[in-house]
Amino acid sequence: MKVDAIILARGGSKGILGKNTIDFLGKPLLAWTIEQCLRTRSVDNVWVSSDSQMILDVAETYGAKTIKRPADISGDEATSESGWLHAIEYLEDNNTKIDIVLAPQVTSPLREPKDIDLAIEVFKNDRLDSLFSSSGVDDLYYWHIDCNGVLNSVNYDYTNRKRRQDIQQQIIENGSFYLFKPEILKKENNRFGGKIGHYAMEFWKMFEIDHADDVRMCSALMQEFLIED
Repeated sequence: MKVDAIILARGGSKGILGKNTIDFLGKPLLAWTIEQCLRTRSVDNVWVSSDSQMILDVAETYGAKTIKRPADISGDEATSESGWLHAIEYLEDNNTKIDIVLAPQVTSPLREPKDIDLAIEVFKNDRLDSLFSSSGVDDLYYWHIDCNGVLNSVNYDYTNRKRRQDIQQQIIENGSFYLFKPEILKKENNRFGGKIGHYAMEFWKMFEIDHADDVRMCSALMQEFLIED
């Protein structure tokens, strides 16, 4: 089954200006995701979809193929699904068949090529239709503030608080990447559908870059765990 990576990297950004191409440990942030995909055993093609020619030029410099995305699906209100659908339709119109889409997130650089390869292996072996990268949490307590400003517990009974060791581990989408079949996206207009699975990653790989402080934190984690001296 053929696997194509489709990396969405629009020009606009609210949190950090030009976030997708900011310097991250000596190269554009986008470059890390491109290179991770290129270093896998399982990914056949790496595509970058963007409305920005500057971003597309950076993508080509680091070895990716490019797709120019229309401005009307590149604004703050545009969904990732609309970007993936456009890319798939573009590729199919140009006689490129895709069996599985890998959708890595540029703002989640804390991943390894082996994570992608192992996730694709899970996807194929378990005959999945969609998959998300995950991280496990042992004691994550959610509270909700209602319209009156009142706090309410969401996922546990605070009147019967359990010991940490008695809490069943939960998993969360860590946002690093997704896998899905194109037909699922077309049918559901959603990255999830059919038989859904997950690929578990180390907890520290869940951190992403949305604000300036995140750059320092992710840089420290990258240097500590992923960059060899």
